[in-house]
Amino acid sequence: MYTNAGYLNYSLIDLKDKTKPLAVGSCGTYRLKNHPKLPTYRPRGRVDYQILYVSAGIAHFHFDKEENNTIVTAGNMVLYRPKEFQKYEYYGKDKTEVYWIHFTGNNVKNILRSYGIRDDMRVFYVGTSLEYTRIFKRTITELQRRQPYYQEVLVLLLRQLFIAIHRKVTKERKLRNEYMDTEMDIAAQYFNDNYNTDIHIEDYAASRGMSVSWFIRNFKQYTGSTPMQYIVSIRITNAQMLLETTSYSVSEIGRIVGYENPLYFSRLFHKQIGFSPSEYRKKALGK
Repeated sequence: MYTNAGYLNYSLIDLKDKTKPLAVGSCGTYRLKNHPKLPTYRPRGRVDYQILYVSAGIAHFHFDKEENNTIVTAGNMVLYRPKEFQKYEYYGKDKTEVYWIHFTGNNVKNILRSYGIRDDMRVFYVGTSLEYTRIFKRTITELQRRQPYYQEVLVLLLRQLFIAIHRKVTKERKLRNEYMDTEMDIAAQYFNDNYNTDIHIEDYAASRGMSVSWFIRNFKQYTGSTPMQYIVSIRITNAQMLLETTSYSVSEIGRIVGYENPLYFSRLFHKQIGFSPSEYRKKALGK
């Protein structure tokens, strides 16, 4: 096992400093190869904040309860807040490499928020970049060498880490949003082109590689209505147009917009518009 760490004032005691907005207490790294296991257990947590970065292999975290087991893979960071239950293990067979940093201050929560690290974020993906490891290694060196103004340098390095996290998380969120918008736009266009056919939402979602619940939730967020509400709206709108501009019977119009059962069509039309198709046609034509 390889380990390297640095501690503020050479103290291994948890640092709690409310005199500054932000302060770094310690930073280090573990790399397991032949060592079978490295466990950490703090049932009452710590008094400071901690970020762990899994740069290689995997780590096992037990959030909230001992029996919970979350496998955190390389490229993810874990954030512990003060007094949160901590239990995690690294195993040699997993070739785990982890960097960690402890920090404190009187404005940490707001500082984290300013860099896009929300209060509910516990595990977040940032990728396996040398940028993160360089920041951690430089922080360890500053803590070990303790040159003039090193505490200020430590805060600057921590903020540099926050900025790197923010850029990655923001980019990932933007990519996810772009994907969602594209998929929802494709779905809306498909429903517009095929509204009068027998559309099954489950089949459509599966054809695009999406779970039906995820698709319905995001489609509603994108359009303001569920997929089926969207389809019904298109059908009824086109039925209104046909009632106003053609002499087709109500049954024929129902079939044209996708309803084989004229009674069901009439009931649905009345529910949406407030009039039966026949009543609507009379009012629209001024009869």
